[in-house]
Amino acid sequence: MRTLYFDCFSGISGDMVIGALLDAGADFNKLETELKKLNIEAEYELTTSKVVKNGITSTKFDVLLKNEDHSHHHEHAHEHHHSHDHHHHHDHSHHDHAHSHGTSSGHHHDHSHHDHAHDHHHDHVHRTYQDIVKLIKTAGFSEQIETMALKIFEKIGKAEGKIHGMPLEKVHFHEVGAVDSIIDIIGAAILIDDLNIDVVKSSSVAVGSGKIRIDHGVYPVPAPATLEMLTEVPIQQSELQAELTTPTGAAIIAVLVEEFSTLPSMKIQTVGYGAGTKTFKDQPNVLRVMVGEE
Repeated sequence: MRTLYFDCFSGISGDMVIGALLDAGADFNKLETELKKLNIEAEYELTTSKVVKNGITSTKFDVLLKNEDHSHHHEHAHEHHHSHDHHHHHDHSHHDHAHSHGTSSGHHHDHSHHDHAHDHHHDHVHRTYQDIVKLIKTAGFSEQIETMALKIFEKIGKAEGKIHGMPLEKVHFHEVGAVDSIIDIIGAAILIDDLNIDVVKSSSVAVGSGKIRIDHGVYPVPAPATLEMLTEVPIQQSELQAELTTPTGAAIIAVLVEEFSTLPSMKIQTVGYGAGTKTFKDQPNVLRVMVGEE
């Protein structure tokens, strides 16, 4: 049985998942080709790079928003990174920022996110949950990819709907409507399918601690939507003052993982490390994945 094991000792975000799966041998060209079926490639560009996090070489994946975004990119020129990263953060919005960012960055990203992201994508496309479902269903993905992606978006939509007191159909959310979140979630489904995974397992999930700023003010970590999605998922205590797990990361884990355990007895074939945006003093901010046979 071909197993994928997520080792979430430093949390999980959408971009970290993509980076780790690519690092473990998933095909970047396949990712790009499949994503073109969404017909939104005019809105983004994908980049990957190798970065060293506390001594560990890992793959950093980013979605750079383009076109209508320009104004914002420029406004934030000085944060070009943020801009993308930050989407990444923001996917992270809660997402990475969490993650990667750590609190302050979190903050940042949040701002960026919320400012920029917000501004931006949202000048340009503010997709609702229903828009995303339609986008996925009309893309012509394989049944496995379509099912995985739809389940993850449904998880996020239900969590956001519950927190904001609205039905799923009415959820009109930035984080999930953001292009980078769409890419991270559908991309994760594409790469897991590319790796021919039969079963997904995971360690308990580090979520971080402290407080972060989100659209509605300052909240404790994990952010409300993240926590909602992590019900029934074992989480780890963490001394690190940062948001380590973002909503997108939480949704991916909650939907795809069939069993939470320490490392299972398996013959490991490949190992991958996906980098978060933030760098921490005493631990590598990476998601480690292992692919092998049980």
